[in-house]
Amino acid sequence: MKMVAPWTRFYSHSCCLCCHVRTGTILLGVWYLIINAVVLLILLSALADPDQYHFSSSELGGEFEFMDDANMCIAIAISLLMILICAMATYGAYKQHAAWIIPFFCYQIFDFALNTLVAITVLVYPNSIQEYIRQLPPSFPYRDDIMSVNPTCLVLIILLFISIILTFKGYLISCVWSCYRYINGRNSSDVLVYVTSNDTTVLLPPYDDAAAVAGTAKEPPPPYVSA
Repeated sequence: MKMVAPWTRFYSHSCCLCCHVRTGTILLGVWYLIINAVVLLILLSALADPDQYHFSSSELGGEFEFMDDANMCIAIAISLLMILICAMATYGAYKQHAAWIIPFFCYQIFDFALNTLVAITVLVYPNSIQEYIRQLPPSFPYRDDIMSVNPTCLVLIILLFISIILTFKGYLISCVWSCYRYINGRNSSDVLVYVTSNDTTVLLPPYDDAAAVAGTAKEPPPPYVSA
């Protein structure tokens, strides 16, 4: 027989490398925070020196601007938003505020949906991969080698790669969701569960009510009257 909290009976607390889901969410938030911070630094350096990321029409096979000012500002705004979302998730997991994790969880769902759409597009339109590779600049690494691969094998390789990514992203989504449920249940549950050996669950009343009941049961009997 043991005393367990109700949130421990519905989902696992362990995630990657057998660490707690709260620790895993903190590490995941910090990792995304570092990545987006690096991307932001690259975008700011590109904004300060536009010639560094400008490709001529001869390199791209036509008139095309790799990154103009409008796209650069949009990318910087998205990076700042992602940094804010990741910081909120890290803070929420560390301070055990479940509501702060919701934006990061929604971003994970959105990212998973986008990758799923890419996989469906590759499966429905397999020729789109070859067309996309042809549009790449001639200086793109391994462009000719990729073009020489059999189209069917190329589609299978890309689908396998996307499937691995989707599996990993789904696993991370489950970890963050388990962390949200753990924190939410820990903050909102005030009742312990008493589990017996025959798997019978008994809810224990709050301490004040139990004390009141115990006090009522211990009232002294009426005085004895002799016959």
